[in-house]
Amino acid sequence: MKLVLLGPSGAGKGTQAKQLSKVFGIPHISTGDILRGHITRSTEIGQQIEHIMDTGKLVPDAIVIELARERVAETDCVRGFILDGFPRNLYQAEVLCEMALGIDRVICIRLDDEVIIKRMSGRFSCPACGAVYHTEYYPPKVTGICDTCGNELIQREDDKESTVANRLRIYHEMTEPIISFFYEKNILTEVNGLGSAEDITDQIIKLFRED
Repeated sequence: MKLVLLGPSGAGKGTQAKQLSKVFGIPHISTGDILRGHITRSTEIGQQIEHIMDTGKLVPDAIVIELARERVAETDCVRGFILDGFPRNLYQAEVLCEMALGIDRVICIRLDDEVIIKRMSGRFSCPACGAVYHTEYYPPKVTGICDTCGNELIQREDDKESTVANRLRIYHEMTEPIISFFYEKNILTEVNGLGSAEDITDQIIKLFRED
């Protein structure tokens, strides 16, 4: 089974991809995680893209396409995969189809901008242990301090409200056209991103039971 998850940052694509990966026994491929991994390791690619990602802009197509192409060619993808964060524009969608991977379904998670900004701009993380908190949904016991290791929490540049708003603007301009592209290929389904993560997972699994 080969799936693509679409939706703006903060819509819950990563959460759903991880859960569906367990349900279907196929790898979750997050281009965002791959790119952040390069930044953490300070690779040549990481040095090129760090400022781009921090300001909410999209990484150049050539880099993202090559990383995605390399990842889906790995042996654990033989039975299928879940793509999260790729494609992000019409050109990338066209290249994905040219790869002739046989995508079974594209699932778009819909969520209003206001909800996404509230979700993302309230996130803080621990630079030491990686724990993530939210001022409203999952606050730390002591404001600004990690429950696990006691370090001071920080807000990543790409979680700040101005950055989130910029990413949403780019999403609407560049990513939404691919929804029509996949709809015309009769493989796109939209799901409502409101509700618990479990409810959304159930919505998606139900799609395959109905096939």
